[in-house]
Amino acid sequence: MQVSQRIQAEVEGHPVVLFMKGTPQFPMCGFSSRTVQALKTAGAGELYTINVLEEPEIRANLPRYSNWPTFPQLFINGELIGGCDITLELLESGELARMLAEAQKA
Repeated sequence: MQVSQRIQAEVEGHPVVLFMKGTPQFPMCGFSSRTVQALKTAGAGELYTINVLEEPEIRANLPRYSNWPTFPQLFINGELIGGCDITLELLESGELARMLAEAQKA
């Protein structure tokens, strides 16, 4: 399986996917840490995450797949939502909680 196919399978196989540096328990960068906190605050249950530090092929190819250069990258229902700043803005507006609730129902 090519890396882009694996990324697509991960994104389509889970309602919420976070590609991040580290894990939710041990984030390896501040942006990943803040994104995990935002998701938890918004009511995300068990997070499905991929540690790009342990997956160099995904780390190298995801920016081309998503057309987004940095990490973390949040996908909800197969769609790129964005990185840390966008996730925090959505949290503040209340939109993130709504999106997560819809994704977990689907």
